[in-house]
Amino acid sequence: MDILERIKEIKEKLNEASVAYYVNDNPIMDDYEYDMLMEELIRLEEENPSLKTLDSPTQRIGGEVLSKFKKVTHQVKMMSLADAFSYDELREWDKRVKAVAADATYCVELKIDGLSVSLKYEDGVLVQGATRGNGTVGEDITHNVKTIKSVPLKLKTPLTTEVRGEIFMPKASFIQLNLEREENEEELFANCRNAAAGSVRQLDSRIAAKRNLDTFLYYYLDQNVETQVEALEDMKRLGFKVNPMYRHCKTMDEVISYIEEMGKKRPDLPYDIDGIVLKVNEINLHSVIGETVKYPKWAIAYKFPPEEVHTELLDITYQVGRTGVITPVANFKPVFVQGSSISKATLHNEDYILQKDVRIGDTIVIRKAGDVIPEVVKSIPEKRDIFSIPFEMIKNCPCCGTPLVRKPSEADWYCMNPNCEDKLINKLIHFASKPCYNIDSLGDKLCQQLFQAGFIKRIPDIFNLRFNYDNLIVLPGLGEKSIDHLLDAIEESKKNNLDQLIFGLGIRHVGAKAAKSLCKKYKNIDGLLNATYEDTVNIPDIGEVIASDFIEWMKNEDNRSLIEELRVLGLNMEYDLGEIKENYFTGKKCVLTGTLSSMGRDEAKKLIESFGGALSESVSKKTDILILGENPGSKYDKAKALGIYIMEEKEFLEKIKE
Repeated sequence: MDILERIKEIKEKLNEASVAYYVNDNPIMDDYEYDMLMEELIRLEEENPSLKTLDSPTQRIGGEVLSKFKKVTHQVKMMSLADAFSYDELREWDKRVKAVAADATYCVELKIDGLSVSLKYEDGVLVQGATRGNGTVGEDITHNVKTIKSVPLKLKTPLTTEVRGEIFMPKASFIQLNLEREENEEELFANCRNAAAGSVRQLDSRIAAKRNLDTFLYYYLDQNVETQVEALEDMKRLGFKVNPMYRHCKTMDEVISYIEEMGKKRPDLPYDIDGIVLKVNEINLHSVIGETVKYPKWAIAYKFPPEEVHTELLDITYQVGRTGVITPVANFKPVFVQGSSISKATLHNEDYILQKDVRIGDTIVIRKAGDVIPEVVKSIPEKRDIFSIPFEMIKNCPCCGTPLVRKPSEADWYCMNPNCEDKLINKLIHFASKPCYNIDSLGDKLCQQLFQAGFIKRIPDIFNLRFNYDNLIVLPGLGEKSIDHLLDAIEESKKNNLDQLIFGLGIRHVGAKAAKSLCKKYKNIDGLLNATYEDTVNIPDIGEVIASDFIEWMKNEDNRSLIEELRVLGLNMEYDLGEIKENYFTGKKCVLTGTLSSMGRDEAKKLIESFGGALSESVSKKTDILILGENPGSKYDKAKALGIYIMEEKEFLEKIKE
C-alpha cells in the first residue's frame, strides 16, 4: 500500500471512530489504538505535507493561531427567537400560528445554553465555522470549530450545504476547567455558556482544543426535506450530532407535557439548558406564517423559570469588607445550578437571616438571581432537626476581635477598627481591581501575599514597591519577569483618569458612576477637596447620601494627607473629559446585554461615553436603550417588560458612525 492510500485508510478509521464515540456514544475503537493511528497519521503528514487535507483528524489537535477574527457575512440571516415565559403565552402564540396555518404541528427541542454556530461544507468537507454575531455578520471561528470532536470534518455524503446549531460546554468539562483555572489563579468562568463563548473566541486553537467543547445541530439549510423532524434525522445520517430528545407534538397540550417532563430531567442532564424551542414542523408553512425583522413567527422559545435546588446548609461564616461591614455567608453542600457548581451564597445581613429563619443544618433552597448570582431563597422548616438552634449574629469581628457596631437605621454590623487586617487587605484589593485603578497582575491573591509579607499596608505602599525589588524576588511564585510586569503596570496606572482614583479610594456609597459624575463637576482633585455639600447634592446621579459621605471623607485630615501622598507619588489628579461629540447617544442611558461580535464591552462603553452617553449595569425605568448582543441575559427580558427600546448590534454600529 502506498503512502496516499495508507493516509486515506487511517483518516477513514479515525473519522469513523470519532463519529461513533462523540456523536453516537458507541465506541468502536479503544484509546490506545486510536492514539497509535493518530501518531502514525501525524508522522506521515509531516513527512508528506502535500498530502495533508482539510478533513484530516489531525486538524482537531489545534495549533493555528490567528492575529484577529475575520468577519463573515451570513447569506441567510441567523435570526434569534422570541421568548415566552408562561403557558398562556405559548397558547397565544399557538392561536396566532393556527390562524394562518390550521394544520401546523410542532417539533419541540431542548434549548441548549451555549453559542450559536453556522457550519458550511463544500463537497462534504468542512470549510467554515462562524458565530451568529448580530445575525447578519459573525466571526470566522473555523480554526476552533475543527477542534470540536463532534463536528464532522467530512460528511458521509459529499454535499455542499450549511447547518446551524449550538456549541456548548458539558457540565463535567466546565467543572474541570474552573478547577484548573483556580489552581492557576485565573478568573473563573461564571457558567457553561460563558465558558463555551470564551473558548470559541480564542485566537489560539490549541486552547479551544483543550476545553472539550461539544455541539448539537438543529437547523438544516438548502436541503430537500419537508419537516423539521426529517431535517434532524437527515442531519444524523450525515454524521452530525443531534440532540436525541426532540419530539413531534400535534397539540399544545402535548407540548406542555413535554416541557413539564424536560423540566424534571433538566438538573440531571450532562449539559445546560434554559428552555424549550418550538418550531412549526411543516417547513412549507414557514413562509406562510412569516417572520418579523428580528424573529421567525413560526418558532418560539419557552424559557424555564429560575432553577431552584435543595441542599444542606453546613455553616454560616463571615466576611469583613473594606468598609468594615460584616457579611454572613452561607456555606452549603455543593450543588449544580444553571451551568455552574456553587457552594456559597451571601446571606446579606442579620435581618435577612432572621426574616427567613435560616439555621445551620437546614435544608435550604438555592437559585441564581438573574441567572448569575447565587442566593438563598428560603429554608424548609419541615425538614429541620428538632434540636436546631436559631441564628444569632456574632458580637465581635471574626478577623481582629473588635466588638461590632450596628449603626442606627442600618441592617449591617461593622468592625470599627481602622487597623483590622481584613479591612486593609480588601481596601487594597478594591483599589487595584479592574473596575477601579486597574493595576494589571495585582490580583486578589497577590495583594494578600504582599500584605502578609509586609510590603503593602496602605495604598501609597503600592507605588513604593519599586524600592523593594530585591526583596520581592524572593517571594514564592514571583520571578523577575512577573515583578517587572507588575512594576511597569503600577507605573503605567499613574496616568489613569481621576475618577478611577476616586472610585478606588473606597469612599462609602461612591461607586464608579458617582465618581465620574463628581469628577466631571469638579475637574481636578483640588476642586474635589474644596467641594461643598450644597454644590455636590445637586449634581445629576448624586443624592443626599452620596453627597454627605463624599464631603465627610474629603474633609477628614487623614484622607487629605493620603491624597497629598498620592499626589507626590505622581498619580494623575486631573479629570480628562475627552472630546464629547454630539450624537444619537448624547444624554442617553444605555445597558448592554450579551456579547457584541464587533467589540468588547469596555470599547462599547468608551464609545458611548465619548458621545456624552452612559452605559449602566442594570435595566430600570430610566434606561433609554438596551443594546442587544449575542446570548443575552435576563436584562433583555426586563427591558421587554418595561417597554425599553431594544437596539440590535447592527443598528448600534450604524448609530455610532452617524
